[in-house]
Amino acid sequence: MNMNERIATWNEEAQKCTCGHKHRLVQMRVYLEHGAIQRLSGYLSEQGYRHVTVVYDRNTGPAAGYEVVKNIREAGVHVDEICMPGNKAGDVIADEAAIVQVLLGVKQESQAIIAAGSGTIHDLVRFVCSKMNKPFLSVPTAASVDGFTSAGAPLIVSSVKQTIQAVPPEVIFADINILEQAPQEMNAAGFGDMLGKYTSLADWMVSRDLGGEPFCPVAYRMTEEALRNCVDHVQEIAEGRADGVTELMDALIVSGISMLIIDHSRPASGGEHHLSHRWEMDLMEAGHRPVLHGAKVGVASSLLTVKYKDLAQKSDEPAFRIYNYLPDASQLTAWLGHVGGPTTTEQLGVTAEMVEHAWTTAHLLRDRYTGLKYINEVLHAGLK
Repeated sequence: MNMNERIATWNEEAQKCTCGHKHRLVQMRVYLEHGAIQRLSGYLSEQGYRHVTVVYDRNTGPAAGYEVVKNIREAGVHVDEICMPGNKAGDVIADEAAIVQVLLGVKQESQAIIAAGSGTIHDLVRFVCSKMNKPFLSVPTAASVDGFTSAGAPLIVSSVKQTIQAVPPEVIFADINILEQAPQEMNAAGFGDMLGKYTSLADWMVSRDLGGEPFCPVAYRMTEEALRNCVDHVQEIAEGRADGVTELMDALIVSGISMLIIDHSRPASGGEHHLSHRWEMDLMEAGHRPVLHGAKVGVASSLLTVKYKDLAQKSDEPAFRIYNYLPDASQLTAWLGHVGGPTTTEQLGVTAEMVEHAWTTAHLLRDRYTGLKYINEVLHAGLK
């Protein structure tokens, strides 16, 4: 089955699910194939879009943005372009200033906004689309994150990382010809984001058992299968082959759809993401350049696995037994290293002080029960 047929199947399963979780009907179309962006002009015509805006940056413009604009113009559709400027270090940050730049650049008569880029460009566009009530179209340029299909927009607001509910794309044109040209470090980041599902899925079960939080077996199974499929193709991903990048992007899209179906990030974001968010904020405060999200998540998951396995061994709480089934941290770092990603906090530029700060405060960033929350608020509190 192609992705659109699979989405229809997941919708049917979710609507029949008796977990009690509210399920969203996913109506987006996904084209994951060679030459996918060639479908874009036809889609615009089909939807009656005669005036659109394309958002890219200095890297994603040459990768895809310029060609997207060219194809749209040749089809007779009016297109405006927004090339997002970087900061002093040349990086685009999804913060208040960047949001305003997109808002000011989109004309009222524009009927849809197209994100041509990786995670940051998509987060900015999805947020602006939600505020301007305009359709959001996606052209990913790298298999680097699982957020392409989600409705949540991770933004930096007042120097704090927050995920704000916005809108998902109505269609994704994931062109393998473009994705396979991305730097390997982007593939490694996407792979790291997927490896983080080991701890996030375990945390979700703990949150169900100890926190009484909603749990959906359909979304859990989707994410778990995507994770296993990704790991099964680690060699192809490491080599940057087209089939490996396709499997990686497929897994990232499925992970995003699992979050979309239940309108929550629980399947794909646990304590490892909280550590990553804290590191991101501390690095920013220290004046460092941003580190790829998935690179941080992969390292955080390997570190967290050590804590979680130790917790499972020392605690009598049955809910923590799930942590025994996590791969060893050495296996996670071996996979990360094999695909060309960082394996230590030192390689991320995260200092020992930042690591300690994250261990003791990251659980406060989200109102969610995790093993990390238990370690800080129950285990450590009992030792004081």
